Amino acid sequence: MQDIERPRLDDIPMLSGWGSDVSAQMLRALKVKYVTLNPGASYRGLHDSLVNFLGNETPQMLLCLNEDHVVSIAHGYAKATDEPMACVLHGNVGLMHGLMGIYNAWCDRAPMLIVGATGPVATDKRRPWIDWIHTAKDQGALLRDFTKWDDEPRSAAAIPESFLRAMQLTRSLPSAPVYICLDAGLQEEKLTSAIAIPDVSRFEPPAPPSANAATVEKVADLLLGATNPVLLMGRGSRQQDDWDRRVALAELVGAPVFTSIRERAIFPTNHQLHVVPPSHWLSPRGKEIIKAADVIVSLDWIDLNGTLLQVMRDTHRIPAKIVHASLDSSLHRGWSADHFGLPPVDVPVTTSPDTFVAQLLPVIRARVGGKTRPAAAKQEATPVVYSEKADLEIAPRDIEVALSKLRGDRKFTLGHITIGWSGEAYHFTGPLDYLGHDGGGGLSAGPGLTIGAALALKDSGRTVVAVLGDGDFLQGVTALWTAAHYRIPALFIVSNNKSNFNDELHQEAVAKVRGRPPENRWIGQRMDDPTVDLATMARGQGVEAEGPIKTVPELENAIRRGLAAVAAERPYLIDAHVNPGYVGPPLARGE
Repeated sequence: MQDIERPRLDDIPMLSGWGSDVSAQMLRALKVKYVTLNPGASYRGLHDSLVNFLGNETPQMLLCLNEDHVVSIAHGYAKATDEPMACVLHGNVGLMHGLMGIYNAWCDRAPMLIVGATGPVATDKRRPWIDWIHTAKDQGALLRDFTKWDDEPRSAAAIPESFLRAMQLTRSLPSAPVYICLDAGLQEEKLTSAIAIPDVSRFEPPAPPSANAATVEKVADLLLGATNPVLLMGRGSRQQDDWDRRVALAELVGAPVFTSIRERAIFPTNHQLHVVPPSHWLSPRGKEIIKAADVIVSLDWIDLNGTLLQVMRDTHRIPAKIVHASLDSSLHRGWSADHFGLPPVDVPVTTSPDTFVAQLLPVIRARVGGKTRPAAAKQEATPVVYSEKADLEIAPRDIEVALSKLRGDRKFTLGHITIGWSGEAYHFTGPLDYLGHDGGGGLSAGPGLTIGAALALKDSGRTVVAVLGDGDFLQGVTALWTAAHYRIPALFIVSNNKSNFNDELHQEAVAKVRGRPPENRWIGQRMDDPTVDLATMARGQGVEAEGPIKTVPELENAIRRGLAAVAAERPYLIDAHVNPGYVGPPLARGE
């Protein structure tokens, strides 16, 4: 990407002379590699500084065709690295476009540095009409309920601290997006004196708090004294050392491990202690294991009470002692219900899950002398086979099986998967094997998330693959142009059932409750007649594509061609027509 969109600059040394130059310098000082954007006049000063002052390098701009993708690509980058990328949104209108993606990143607890613009704040500097409707008195109010912090610096001298604090906060656990709004007038204001750029190494984020020794000993007592301990592993870092410590803890206490398909890969799913496939909802076997547990340790498990609710309606009556290690409560507010139901917790631990495991592991290891404990429950082997009519049609699970069979020794990173993913046919064996759900359930995110992950992992030796629903893909399809233009390789497989099928099931549930015809569920849901030509839409943006693919043998060959294209550093799309249906149907209200 180094040779793409390099500006022609004079040999005259560039000196910082404008307000926006200070913001650009801060992005470079903070080692921001990339910044996604969709152009807008509200930040034309910053745009000029990035191109003609910094030379479009550190950060390099990535042009997107919609603000949705500006945010989702930055989100995908953070999912792969645990580090923030910058994105720029134009005025109030661009910010409103990007709000859904910001909410996704908020719910996903992803770091992100969002730079916005307004104004000019000074009314005498505004052009008639357009500058007025693109100016907001308090632009941060649009997203303050789902960002960690926001600011609008009022002078060039205030810009460095704003960027330093924003980066420090977004990188501090629990991570979440932050927002800086730049006045268009301030950006284009000529500096009257030099602005010092601080040494950013003196503004690093703090380490997360630790549990006290008494709490660590208490949890060790509970785990080693338990007959049926269970570990619920939710959020966690991408670091291999943290992954290894989680595995060691589970083996020492012999505890069955649960993971969620909503979250990133956090434990090897082919391990004997990973007792049920990662999923959206508890399976019957999963419910029985949790019901029999006498100690449950939650490592930042998302919606702990909702999981317990699937076992017992009055969750406060669950007999197991419950430990919950999380910093998430520090972000909980009243506007959004992403805090979920209040779980019964006997031992609350206010620390990050990986910090807690690092504290707990040596205590337990010393107690047991390094000996592993026999497991009360082990994983049941599931045959990795295609559906019965694979020669004639594709079931959604067949895509999962095909990727499992064709992966071989390659290192795949799943940047996105569909709600119909079974979790039993494809295993995660490392922390970058799967990057998790989009966070807030907002559609159009899948393509951008995949591109952001592929950008982050471009030189890592890993192949980024996404399995996308057709509804999500169609809303985010123009993100593909950015992948084609900047040569960001990724394999996109659309599991295309030509329907908003999840909502078909909801309409069926409502009809059954009301005694009305459930067979009408498809009306207002199906995306057919005409069938949307997804491959043509991809090719129209410069991405190689094929489809519709309608049988599993065709699918395998298409995936082989797609992997060859990605290995040659080109994005590739496969439109796979699948039968509607899920291995594990989602829960519907009233069931």
